[in-house]
Amino acid sequence: MQPRLLAVPGALLLAFVALTGCATDADPAGTDADPAPIATSESPTPSAGEAAALAQAQAWLDAAKLPPRAVRLEKSPIRFGAGTAWPCGPYKDVVGFWMVPGMTVVDAANWLAQNPTADLITTLPAPVSDEWGPVDSATVGYIPTVGAQEGVVYTVKKMDADVAIRAVVAAQTDTATCPPLPDGSMYGAPGQG
Repeated sequence: MQPRLLAVPGALLLAFVALTGCATDADPAGTDADPAPIATSESPTPSAGEAAALAQAQAWLDAAKLPPRAVRLEKSPIRFGAGTAWPCGPYKDVVGFWMVPGMTVVDAANWLAQNPTADLITTLPAPVSDEWGPVDSATVGYIPTVGAQEGVVYTVKKMDADVAIRAVVAAQTDTATCPPLPDGSMYGAPGQG
């Protein structure tokens, strides 16, 4: 007897991603490709709003503060395995990668939380701790204002005796909107997935 696969309707999956604003497994094949944007718009010639959003995203990435000895990389040194979902759009996004030798995930995540990028505020509700066991990965989010669905989400992942850090940065265009949510529901803060 062959097992049957349960098909999940695409709309249900999209609704889950939109409701949570959390990380999803966007790269099951292990290609380390950045996740496909959910609410972004791609046009041959960017509008003024798209150009401004891309400039803002790039400015936040350029302002990224990383732990001492962090080395900027052109591509991901490891498979992070999960992407960041930005439920509101259109938006523009950019990504950056670093490796930090001789640092733990806990130390790197807490360092990121204590050293804000630009004028952004962290969404990390409490320090990361290994009190209940080893921590192999963590996320630290930053947003420009409370309730925003744009900003920076750092993912920190263990890599032997080092850590790899990915920053996914998104800025909304001037026409961005958020899909309506059922009564009583609210979007999760970026980086809290």
